[in-house]
Amino acid sequence: MAVHAGAGKPAHPSQLVNIPKLMSHYYRLIPNALDVSQKVTFGTSGHRGCALNSSFNQNHIWAITQALVDYRKDANITGPMLVGFDTHALSYAAYLSVLEVLVANQVKVKVQQLDGFTPTPVISQAIVVANSRANSHANSLNNSDTQAANTLENVLELTDGLIITPSHNPPQDGGIKYNPPHGGPAETSITKGIEAKANEYLINQLSGVKKVNYGAALASTWIEEVDFITPYVADLAKVIDMQAIKKANLRIGVDPLGGSGIHYWQPIAEHYGLDITLVNDRVDPTFAFMPLDKDGKIRMDCSSPYAMAGLLAHKDAFDLCVGNDPDYDRHGIVCPGTGLMNPNHFLAVAIDYLLTHRSEWPSNIAIGKTLVSSAMIDKVCAMHERDCFEVPVGFKWFVDGLANSTVAFGGEESAGAAFLQRDGSTWCTDKDGFIMALLAAEILAVTGQTPAERYQALTAKFGESFYQRVDSPISLKKKAKFEQLTPESFANESELAGEAITAILTHAPGNNAAIGGIKVTTANGWFAARPSGTEALFKLYGESFISQAHLDTLLQDAKAMVDRGLKG
Repeated sequence: MAVHAGAGKPAHPSQLVNIPKLMSHYYRLIPNALDVSQKVTFGTSGHRGCALNSSFNQNHIWAITQALVDYRKDANITGPMLVGFDTHALSYAAYLSVLEVLVANQVKVKVQQLDGFTPTPVISQAIVVANSRANSHANSLNNSDTQAANTLENVLELTDGLIITPSHNPPQDGGIKYNPPHGGPAETSITKGIEAKANEYLINQLSGVKKVNYGAALASTWIEEVDFITPYVADLAKVIDMQAIKKANLRIGVDPLGGSGIHYWQPIAEHYGLDITLVNDRVDPTFAFMPLDKDGKIRMDCSSPYAMAGLLAHKDAFDLCVGNDPDYDRHGIVCPGTGLMNPNHFLAVAIDYLLTHRSEWPSNIAIGKTLVSSAMIDKVCAMHERDCFEVPVGFKWFVDGLANSTVAFGGEESAGAAFLQRDGSTWCTDKDGFIMALLAAEILAVTGQTPAERYQALTAKFGESFYQRVDSPISLKKKAKFEQLTPESFANESELAGEAITAILTHAPGNNAAIGGIKVTTANGWFAARPSGTEALFKLYGESFISQAHLDTLLQDAKAMVDRGLKG
């Protein structure tokens, strides 16, 4: 895709979303659940859409929330639900709609006091902490001789969460995602049921959906305002060496990109005595302060050098700069001189550092990566004699491992990751942009090298990685064939970009889960192809450890190979 002429530059006023129109459409347009473009669809990160085209409207949220209440009842989840929202315009409107349904169904709700924003990782970490305490209390009662210990089921009230955010998507978009009691993204088995039930409610014109007016919900006793900020900030020392950052007197520049974590950085600075400067403290639902992304759209993508142009202007004024997307489950690391790090590069650096600076982590614990993340991670794991747990795209595949401390780190090439506490116990089970940003500071404080310098040391040892993702158009007929691909579909293929093919995969080697596409490897390169969940495109990822020219050839060969496989 060609880079837009306006990429990295301020948006023209004509490019800003019309907020009054957007909000009016949220309340006034009625979606048609029989129209595939307007029905509830849960992807890897919940349901997303836009009120302007009837894909994210009040009826969607009412229906989804009631379907979620139904699921909670069937799953015997009786504890409070933690509800958070980010800074997108539709997020607050959807938040009120969610509360109307939860209160009508007499669900206990905990929200940030004073209508404050709440990042995704904060909800995840709070769920983990709450349910850890609930389990400890229930187990202590079960082990006693009192009549209070009838059954674990009678004692245990599990907490779950709902986060209203479309992540880094444009300002006009809305999103909503569910985190069950394990604290991470809900499994497909859960979201498919919620999706089906929500669409049933839409088709039946919300018959069976309970709701009360927001004023009545607010006056009820079912909503409790709490402080999510203070406990999260206080617990950060359990996962990051905050004292090392303080002792190094690092000057850290932060651009929240107008996101939900904007009110967390000052408490972090004050609690730990850090020198943190917000280079951008604006919150604006139009996100008018954002430079345009590579396609000329406003998108709060902290892995894009175009969207991060505002922070990059400060790269040499600080020892380190960091940025995050609106719900704070992604991270962007900016080093003096070199600029924004490629997400794959920082993942490799983070893993290399953690495996040598977390002495309390078990020696047999695995490192998790998605199959489209850089093979540099495999090389780092092999160097440290650690298993590399390779899974399909989606952070949900790391949840169990992080929850039971069998996976120390889980990361995605799209700049999302999380890892265990310093003692090897669970921190959270969703992506956490805060701890990844602070880890970059810890690395600099402890080693005296920036993460970019640490990556150069890895390339000196293992060679330079050339990596690229290409989105290519595809017919709906061919797109539907992706799930039918097997290694036998490529039985006549033996070579890729001049090298012998060493493996053809349709299931991830880490957990044998279907990848929804294909991955082909050679000694010095690989490609993976998978269809887009929402568009007539397929995503092609490739990496070479030889040269950019070799990568170009690899991607050309990959396109031809995929085309032959889909014709078979």
